[in-house]
Amino acid sequence: MSRTLSEWLDYQSHLHAKAIELGLDRVAEVWQQLGAPAPAPRLVTVAGTNGKGSSVAFLEAILRAAGYRVGCYTSPHLLHYNERIRIEGTSIDDQALCAAFERVERARRNVPLTYFEYGTLAAFCCMQQASLDVAILEVGLGGRLDAVNIIDPDIGLITGISLDHTDWLGNDLERIGAEKAGIARAGVPLVFSAPEMPDSIARVAAAVGAPLYRLGRDFDYRVLAQGWQWRFGETVRAALPVPAMRGSVQLQNAAGVLAALHLLDSVVVDQGAIRAGLLEARVRGRFEVHQRKARWILDVAHNPEAVAVLAGQLAEMPVPGTRHAVVGMLRDKALAEALAGIDPLIDQWHLLDLSDQARGASAAQLLDALPVRAGKRAEICTSVERCLSELDHGAGPNDQVVVFGSFLTVAAVMAWMEPAEPI
Repeated sequence: MSRTLSEWLDYQSHLHAKAIELGLDRVAEVWQQLGAPAPAPRLVTVAGTNGKGSSVAFLEAILRAAGYRVGCYTSPHLLHYNERIRIEGTSIDDQALCAAFERVERARRNVPLTYFEYGTLAAFCCMQQASLDVAILEVGLGGRLDAVNIIDPDIGLITGISLDHTDWLGNDLERIGAEKAGIARAGVPLVFSAPEMPDSIARVAAAVGAPLYRLGRDFDYRVLAQGWQWRFGETVRAALPVPAMRGSVQLQNAAGVLAALHLLDSVVVDQGAIRAGLLEARVRGRFEVHQRKARWILDVAHNPEAVAVLAGQLAEMPVPGTRHAVVGMLRDKALAEALAGIDPLIDQWHLLDLSDQARGASAAQLLDALPVRAGKRAEICTSVERCLSELDHGAGPNDQVVVFGSFLTVAAVMAWMEPAEPI
């Protein structure tokens, strides 16, 4: 009897004793049993701590504008699991996804796969059948031992390194950098698109023989009075439009993407495709703005670096009224550091309790993590729906509501406010 998508996902969540088990042996074994499906003739692997989603979106939009048939695999999803696999800009449908799951199940035999590994193999199967020109794969966790890394890319892109998932990747930037650099391959260009790079990335690249290209050394960008300019050696792209995705950090992400495309063999993108892609690229949940009675901003910033970027964006948007923050986070994040960086911009905190979720932090833990002075401006929300409804009714046109933290938090707010459309 065929399973529905929800039944498949429930089955996968109980298949392995651990939610996360890094390593490539099991998933590579099943991949071989599947016939080693290649997602596309050209493959880009994207790793990093922050900026992966935006970089994938830029790659997808520019390549599609250039006429290529493109597929993307990203995680986690916000509202629907299907979001993880996009073919030509559209989420995979239930029928194709379930068929891929059935194919993985037949090949798996008795090999235990985690939820992420199962989905990764299904994504490869879906992409193989879609006759793509280019596939873009986002690393789920780390790089070296992530399931995505069983396939050799034609180019690797690392968007930047900060402290996150320290229980799995290590508690310092050098160790984390080495894990992210695990996507490097001999003779395959590796692009690093952030200003500060751990030395471990250069060491790993040199050890495997991957040519390394760094922002600020091999390529760079410059903000102009009108738009911006990108340079790679003697190649210059001038008069580029500011990306539609908000925040100055998007220029950094876009610069890395342009370097990756410049180095991607047999793929040609012209100025028109670049301009169109920069203006078209969007990622849900990244500084996503909804205008209700007050303006709501949704952002999945969930570690200190990402929250600092969010704070920088908010600092450029003075609010004449009250700025509310709705936050729920996972307890294995650097809670105090993340919240302290944005607290000066927040007038009133609304703390959500995620303790009923795996790794979720309680509202009390968030309250303890806030700076002492912020505690007087914080409320613990016992009901998410009631908290949001009260804010929706009480906040006026001069106020702002900022929702950030875990994907679970942003997804819950999205589900509550649908069918409101982002502006």
